Amino acid sequence: MESETNDNISITSQLHLNNSTNANDRVDSYGFEMPEGYESYEKMMAEYVAVLTRRSIKWSKLLQGKVHVEKNLKVKRYVRKGVPNEHRAQIWMAASGAQEQLEKNPGYYHSLLGTEQQHDAKLEETVRIDMHRTFPENVQFRNSSEPCLQKALYNVLLAYGHHNQAVGYCQGMNFIAGYLIIITKDEEKSFWLMDSLLGRILSDYYSPAMLGLKTDQEVLGELVRVKAPAVWQAMAQHNVMWTLVVSRWFICLYIDVLPVETVLRIWDCLFYEGSKILFRVALTLILHHQAEILQARSMVEVCERFKLITQGAFTYDCHTFMQEIFREPGSLSMATITKLRETCREHIVAETPPLTTHPH
Repeated sequence: MESETNDNISITSQLHLNNSTNANDRVDSYGFEMPEGYESYEKMMAEYVAVLTRRSIKWSKLLQGKVHVEKNLKVKRYVRKGVPNEHRAQIWMAASGAQEQLEKNPGYYHSLLGTEQQHDAKLEETVRIDMHRTFPENVQFRNSSEPCLQKALYNVLLAYGHHNQAVGYCQGMNFIAGYLIIITKDEEKSFWLMDSLLGRILSDYYSPAMLGLKTDQEVLGELVRVKAPAVWQAMAQHNVMWTLVVSRWFICLYIDVLPVETVLRIWDCLFYEGSKILFRVALTLILHHQAEILQARSMVEVCERFKLITQGAFTYDCHTFMQEIFREPGSLSMATITKLRETCREHIVAETPPLTTHPH
């Protein structure tokens, strides 16, 4: 049944640019304003379009109109080479288990939105505050856009807050939901993809204690100690905690850290292969730019270097970058990460004082 309140708006795949943008604005195919120096980005994209066209034909033959996609080495290889945008929502839904959850729970998403009386007022307020902060540089999220994706974003975040009350809402989730909505053009699918990401793939990243996020930052430090010992020594020498330089990489899943097309290619693998991909990306950025990081002479300079290594031609050329993340860090098994997670988590828990319960 179609919702009269338009709770689950169907967003057309064509980008609608209205009077809020003028002829001088340059936006990419996702609605983001082009950064300075977009000419080099456009040149790269012109070459990348040829790659995408070839991939699209191969994907269409592979899928043959099927909704469900079985996981195997061929599909994994295809995902690593990039999912064309027209198939992206379907592959993310199938690979992450979100499609299965959607089919098992018909009507559940709409029930979470329910009536105004059922809503948590504090949750509503917290979510609403972040609406105007979410992608102000994207024309689709501006109030003057038609359709304006802020309504869809609000619904998805509110529904997720009701669904996972232990997490509710915290900053960073708005950017993730925003990307999901841009790609899926569908609130319900975006909701179930959020559930896959936050509930299974990145467990404990967004819980109040953020134990999963803290653990993975420490895991990265241990991986750097083995794979780039000089960088690890420099971090220790300048007393730089990993949370200072990589927390945004992890909590925003590289949104606003790396270029949009590169982030989406990372997410293709994140939904298919899991959180291991986040480490591969971080290690590649660090290994590839070891020389620049080692030139830093203070904590401030180290932090500055970590900002700079996410910019430039290396990260814009998403196809080459994705090839590098599976080559440069070398072997990285899930078993290794799981073992490191157990050790790091124990260490963090042992050092964290218990939360004091305050009366309401």
